[in-house]
Amino acid sequence: MTPSMAPSSGLPDGPSVQRLLHEARRALGSNQTASARHWLAQAQALAPDDAEAHRLLGVAALIDGDNPQAIGHLRDALAVRPGDATIHMTLGNALFETGEADAGLASLQRACELAPGDAAAWYNLGRALQVSARMQPASEALRRAVELAPDYARARNALATVLANLGDTAAAVATLRETLRRHPDNVDAWFALGNLKIEQLDGSDAVRLRGLFRQPGLPDDERILVGFTLAKALEDQADYPAAFDVVREANAMRRRQLYWSRDEERARVEAIAGAFAQPLPSPLDDSLGQDVIFVTCMPRSGSTLVEQILASHPEVDGGDEIPVLPELLDEESARRGCPFPAWVPAATAADWHRLGTEYLERTRHWGRRHLRFTDKNVGNWAFVGAALAMLPGARVVNARRDPLETCFACYRQLFATGIHYSYDLDDIVDYYAGYARLAALWRQRFPRQYFDHDYEALTQDAEAQIRRLLQACGLPFDAACLAHHRTPRTVLTISSAQVRQPLRGGTARAPRYGDRLDPLRDRLRAAGLLPASD
Repeated sequence: MTPSMAPSSGLPDGPSVQRLLHEARRALGSNQTASARHWLAQAQALAPDDAEAHRLLGVAALIDGDNPQAIGHLRDALAVRPGDATIHMTLGNALFETGEADAGLASLQRACELAPGDAAAWYNLGRALQVSARMQPASEALRRAVELAPDYARARNALATVLANLGDTAAAVATLRETLRRHPDNVDAWFALGNLKIEQLDGSDAVRLRGLFRQPGLPDDERILVGFTLAKALEDQADYPAAFDVVREANAMRRRQLYWSRDEERARVEAIAGAFAQPLPSPLDDSLGQDVIFVTCMPRSGSTLVEQILASHPEVDGGDEIPVLPELLDEESARRGCPFPAWVPAATAADWHRLGTEYLERTRHWGRRHLRFTDKNVGNWAFVGAALAMLPGARVVNARRDPLETCFACYRQLFATGIHYSYDLDDIVDYYAGYARLAALWRQRFPRQYFDHDYEALTQDAEAQIRRLLQACGLPFDAACLAHHRTPRTVLTISSAQVRQPLRGGTARAPRYGDRLDPLRDRLRAAGLLPASD
């Protein structure tokens, strides 16, 4: 969602005010907010109640990241022009960014009512609905934007993502291919197409992507997106050496953009292991959290598939990546003035009960319709001790895959946010080692609540492994879990298309890359994560 630079109607007649507003818009178009404010101050001196000046001040504040100030200016603008769709749209975006989702959506909806022929208004509404995980209405708003402006690439690409989330992968592919027909070098469309995972990219795709990857002057962020997509296209052509070289180059570019410290991660894991080495206080209520199933994992290890299987059960809702557990731990750390996990030894049974009750309260709005729900936040593997102290009735499923396949799958994936360790193979191995260390601790400390779900075992004997999974979660067997790919539900992760395919074996990629992965194998062996003979 982006603020509109389009002028509102009905500017004052004074030519000097119009000129000043024109200069302010030009400055904002170059993100020169200080210059824009200079022009707008002069405009307001001549016309203090001008709605467009207030609106542009709101846009400047949005660009500077000051959403509260933006909201104030935009509300001032609306006081003068309550029927201005552009102001409603910009205000809606600002409200949404500050967490006032309902108010933001109402303002964006009002913009669409006032300007039903404005594709930008429908796009902004659709994106806000998409971010709110309201995928069906999001698809309707984005379709409207595309109908009004067929060349609106951002709207078309957003629609494709929503269609994939809803399970209509064929329509998502067709939508992205149409973007590329109209805009052959649209980087976001290429990346989205490759990120669907199940769409084969052919030789002509690879040629186009290779030319784009080497295009002089392409910004690094776009070159990285193209690099990961080109690597997928080359892999689809079975050119594994070239695919590895490209993905290594793209990863190196991305790694230079990010901060991540192996030493800090090792210290974090050491602190968590130490904090939970001693017994926890006896819970006030052993059953608290019995409706929760935490799915913990490394990324790209089959956790979305596990959730899809569980969400196919008539007693379970798939909650996706719920952020509540880490948020609560951060808030408790702030309250105590002490970082997690340093405060864990001082936490009483009442403290854990309070946190567990708050977790259940905050997750009530997560679309829960059934008796149980899953929480598969990708970082929760480190917080299992805290999760089970808060919610002693919960179950934990550790979605586990072959370490070599997991680490290489992370390396082949460009993540949206947060996974900063995944762009260097040595960083990935260090992170995996910390994950494995705490998994062993949780397995030993919580044998009745912690279950290792093995991806390879699932592909070899799906029914037997699914029966074990359901039993570990305290669920009766249901045949719907065997046909999990047919379950109609919204899936928000990058695996949304993959989990709607029938389960199949032969998905290992590492053997195809041969000796290119020998350094990764050696590091995993040295860390004790692969057998010496593997």
